[in-house]
Amino acid sequence: MKEDTPRIAALFSSATEILYGLGLETQIVAVSHESDFPEQAKHKPSVTFSNIADDRSSVGIDSQVRQLTQQGNALYEIDREKLIALQPDLIVTQQQCDVCAVKYEDVLEVVRSHESLADTQIIALNPISLGEILADIAEVGRAARCAEVASAYIKSLQARITRVSSLTVDIPAEDRPRVACIEWIEPMMLAANWVPELVSMAGGDHGLTQGGRHSAYVGWEALLRYDPEILIVSPCGFDLSRTITEAQVLFQQRGWSTISAVQNKRVFALDGNAYLNRSGPRIVDSLEILAHLIQPERFDVPTKVTEWMTVCHPL
Repeated sequence: MKEDTPRIAALFSSATEILYGLGLETQIVAVSHESDFPEQAKHKPSVTFSNIADDRSSVGIDSQVRQLTQQGNALYEIDREKLIALQPDLIVTQQQCDVCAVKYEDVLEVVRSHESLADTQIIALNPISLGEILADIAEVGRAARCAEVASAYIKSLQARITRVSSLTVDIPAEDRPRVACIEWIEPMMLAANWVPELVSMAGGDHGLTQGGRHSAYVGWEALLRYDPEILIVSPCGFDLSRTITEAQVLFQQRGWSTISAVQNKRVFALDGNAYLNRSGPRIVDSLEILAHLIQPERFDVPTKVTEWMTVCHPL
């Protein structure tokens, strides 16, 4: 690897956002097909592609993913020729979710099978908590030869995190509203990983899932028994308009109108493609969004989210 200016390929969207956050845009030679933030990332060469028809409904996409997996077919693939031609010194990929990005094993296979990539370094991120997301930024910084920049960047993010948590730490358990964040609509999956931690920092209680574990399917009856006081619909990979469309399925479920969040008009659609589900720097934006939705009397609309109504809307 070149000592000062490694050529970098980001094979999932969160890695792309981390690299841009570290000011490494001129060193990024390739990104993944879903890398859409910041805007400049869309103009970088894409070296991955999806085999999933994402224009289908939630249940249709889920069925397709199950079918491809059962058949042993890849959900996402690497454009080998393009990646090899771009000759990255560093590849940042992931080991967290095979349904979200190319498999780590596929990245290893491509690199190992081409002599021209023999010196390419691979780092694979696998965060399941807020702390691990920040640690990933530090790891990318070290690998990209900008550890001091990464340290300063993390400090700025941590300051925003501390500001939120300092304003909610005094809220007793009995005053924290029950929150549920829907990560997939049909079949229904509730968010875990870092989300329960974010909800707690934001002054709520995400009692149906446990932080530090992968998200899991939850039956509708369990949601009704939990009776969330705040319900946030943020399917992974869907923007706000797509989320609003897909959420219509929820309105038809038995007992929908009896849920406390529905009765109190505290059901929100959130752009899950941009926020909450990506394990990059905007996870701090996500925390600030949650803080406003859960404790609006303590937190205004986040200043970082300049176009609020394009990313969050009442349902």
